[in-house]
Amino acid sequence: MSENPLRDAIQEAITGNEVILFMKGTPDQPMCGFSARAAAALQALEVPFSAVDILPDPRIRQELSEISNWPTIPQLFVRGELVGGSDIIVEMYESGELATTLGVEQPAAEPEPAEPQAPTLQIENRLN
Repeated sequence: MSENPLRDAIQEAITGNEVILFMKGTPDQPMCGFSARAAAALQALEVPFSAVDILPDPRIRQELSEISNWPTIPQLFVRGELVGGSDIIVEMYESGELATTLGVEQPAAEPEPAEPQAPTLQIENRLN
Protein backbone atom coordinates (compact mmCIF):
# COMPACT_ATOMS: atom_id res chain seq x y z
CA MET A 1 0.00 0.00 0.00
CA SER A 2 1.27 3.45 -0.87
CA GLU A 3 0.61 6.73 0.84
CA ASN A 4 -2.03 7.50 -1.79
CA PRO A 5 -5.19 5.52 -0.99
CA LEU A 6 -7.06 6.84 -4.05
CA ARG A 7 -4.32 5.66 -6.40
CA ASP A 8 -4.26 2.31 -4.61
CA ALA A 9 -8.05 1.97 -5.01
CA ILE A 10 -7.85 2.78 -8.75
CA GLN A 11 -5.00 0.31 -9.25
CA GLU A 12 -6.94 -2.34 -7.32
CA ALA A 13 -10.01 -1.72 -9.52
CA ILE A 14 -7.88 -2.13 -12.65
CA THR A 15 -6.29 -5.38 -11.50
CA GLY A 16 -9.41 -6.70 -9.76
CA ASN A 17 -11.75 -6.47 -12.77
CA GLU A 18 -11.19 -8.37 -15.99
CA VAL A 19 -12.82 -5.57 -18.01
CA ILE A 20 -13.21 -2.08 -16.57
CA LEU A 21 -14.16 1.19 -18.24
CA PHE A 22 -13.36 4.51 -16.60
CA MET A 23 -15.84 6.94 -18.09
CA LYS A 24 -17.84 10.13 -17.64
CA GLY A 25 -21.17 8.98 -16.25
CA THR A 26 -22.39 5.40 -16.22
CA PRO A 27 -23.08 2.88 -18.99
CA ASP A 28 -26.81 3.61 -18.61
CA GLN A 29 -26.29 7.37 -18.42
CA PRO A 30 -23.06 8.39 -20.11
CA MET A 31 -22.26 12.06 -19.73
CA CYS A 32 -20.31 12.54 -22.96
CA GLY A 33 -20.41 11.12 -26.46
CA PHE A 34 -16.99 9.47 -26.17
CA SER A 35 -18.02 7.56 -23.06
CA ALA A 36 -21.34 6.68 -24.70
CA ARG A 37 -19.60 5.15 -27.73
CA ALA A 38 -17.12 3.19 -25.62
CA ALA A 39 -19.86 1.74 -23.38
CA ALA A 40 -22.06 0.98 -26.40
CA ALA A 41 -19.28 -1.03 -28.06
CA LEU A 42 -18.88 -3.18 -24.93
CA GLN A 43 -22.64 -3.54 -24.55
CA ALA A 44 -22.98 -4.58 -28.22
CA LEU A 45 -20.52 -7.40 -27.56
CA GLU A 46 -22.57 -8.40 -24.50
CA VAL A 47 -19.43 -8.65 -22.40
CA PRO A 48 -19.75 -8.10 -18.66
CA PHE A 49 -17.71 -5.10 -17.57
CA SER A 50 -17.28 -2.82 -14.59
CA ALA A 51 -17.47 0.93 -14.96
CA VAL A 52 -16.20 3.81 -12.85
CA ASP A 53 -17.73 7.28 -13.14
CA ILE A 54 -14.81 9.70 -12.87
CA LEU A 55 -17.02 12.80 -12.55
CA PRO A 56 -17.84 12.76 -8.81
CA ASP A 57 -14.18 13.21 -7.83
CA PRO A 58 -11.78 15.07 -10.17
CA ARG A 59 -8.84 13.41 -8.42
CA ILE A 60 -9.85 10.08 -10.01
CA ARG A 61 -9.10 11.41 -13.50
CA GLN A 62 -5.76 12.85 -12.40
CA GLU A 63 -4.62 9.67 -10.65
CA LEU A 64 -5.91 7.44 -13.44
CA SER A 65 -4.01 9.44 -16.07
CA GLU A 66 -0.83 9.16 -14.02
CA ILE A 67 -1.28 5.39 -13.70
CA SER A 68 -2.11 4.80 -17.37
CA ASN A 69 -0.08 7.61 -18.91
CA TRP A 70 -3.22 8.29 -21.03
CA PRO A 71 -4.73 11.79 -20.77
CA THR A 72 -8.28 11.31 -22.04
CA ILE A 73 -11.44 9.68 -20.76
CA PRO A 74 -12.83 7.07 -21.31
CA GLN A 75 -10.13 4.50 -20.65
CA LEU A 76 -10.68 0.77 -21.11
CA PHE A 77 -8.58 -1.81 -19.30
CA VAL A 78 -8.72 -5.53 -20.07
CA ARG A 79 -6.96 -7.93 -17.71
CA GLY A 80 -5.06 -5.03 -16.13
CA GLU A 81 -3.78 -3.61 -19.43
CA LEU A 82 -4.84 -0.32 -20.98
CA VAL A 83 -6.60 -0.90 -24.30
CA GLY A 84 -7.17 2.79 -25.07
CA GLY A 85 -9.76 5.50 -25.34
CA SER A 86 -12.97 5.94 -27.28
CA ASP A 87 -11.56 6.14 -30.82
CA ILE A 88 -9.41 3.05 -30.31
CA ILE A 89 -12.28 1.12 -28.70
CA VAL A 90 -14.64 1.95 -31.59
CA GLU A 91 -12.01 1.13 -34.24
CA MET A 92 -11.28 -2.19 -32.51
CA TYR A 93 -15.00 -2.92 -32.29
CA GLU A 94 -15.52 -2.22 -35.99
CA SER A 95 -12.56 -4.39 -37.03
CA GLY A 96 -13.51 -7.27 -34.71
CA GLU A 97 -10.30 -6.87 -32.73
CA LEU A 98 -12.16 -5.81 -29.57
CA ALA A 99 -14.18 -9.03 -29.61
CA THR A 100 -10.96 -11.01 -30.01
CA THR A 101 -9.28 -9.11 -27.16
CA LEU A 102 -12.28 -9.79 -24.92
CA GLY A 103 -12.57 -13.43 -26.00
CA VAL A 104 -16.11 -13.13 -27.38
CA GLU A 105 -17.64 -13.47 -30.81
CA GLN A 106 -18.35 -10.42 -32.93
CA PRO A 107 -22.13 -10.13 -33.54
CA ALA A 108 -23.20 -11.17 -37.03
CA ALA A 109 -25.10 -7.94 -37.58
CA GLU A 110 -22.81 -5.19 -36.38
CA PRO A 111 -24.82 -2.37 -34.82
CA GLU A 112 -23.34 1.11 -34.91
CA PRO A 113 -21.96 1.64 -31.37
CA ALA A 114 -23.31 5.21 -31.09
CA GLU A 115 -26.93 4.34 -31.98
CA PRO A 116 -28.05 2.85 -28.63
CA GLN A 117 -26.88 6.02 -26.87
CA ALA A 118 -28.55 8.58 -29.16
CA PRO A 119 -31.24 9.54 -26.61
CA THR A 120 -28.57 10.20 -23.97
CA LEU A 121 -26.70 12.50 -26.32
CA GLN A 122 -29.89 14.43 -27.01
CA ILE A 123 -30.47 14.85 -23.27
CA GLU A 124 -26.87 15.97 -22.76
CA ASN A 125 -27.20 18.52 -25.57
CA ARG A 126 -30.36 20.00 -24.03
CA LEU A 127 -28.55 20.50 -20.72
CA ASN A 128 -25.75 22.45 -22.35
